[in-house]
Amino acid sequence: MDSIDKKLLFLLQKDSKKTTKELSVKLNLSVTAVYERIKKLEREGIIQNYVALINRSKVNKGFVVFCHIKLIQHTREFLTKFESQVVKLSEILECHHVSGDYDYILKIAVRDMDEYREFLVTKLTTLDHIGSTHSSFMISEVKNTTVIEI
Repeated sequence: MDSIDKKLLFLLQKDSKKTTKELSVKLNLSVTAVYERIKKLEREGIIQNYVALINRSKVNKGFVVFCHIKLIQHTREFLTKFESQVVKLSEILECHHVSGDYDYILKIAVRDMDEYREFLVTKLTTLDHIGSTHSSFMISEVKNTTVIEI
């Protein structure tokens, strides 16, 4: 990956709707050269996907909770079972297996505290092998980016 690929990736991360023509002007390359570079980055798996980023507040999902999960045991079976169940819950935006006092950290987006309580009681705590949960609520979002500096 050269410096042009890095610039191209930066531009695409900022706005993936830019046309190859617009990108070619910014990179001082031909449209064909930009197209070929993008296709190469896709083939190599560097570009995984193109998505629309949604304003959570505009779709009534502005209440963000970080939920720390501790499992009752750390066996492969328990981890695998928990992970296979948690990926099915649409309220969970992210799930990270972590070291430290807890086993997982979940990022959850719901409408409000009432919806979170309902989610916690009817979905999350019914999953197999959860020993305990600890929830923290977002007060404000200081930084949220999808751009990876290369």
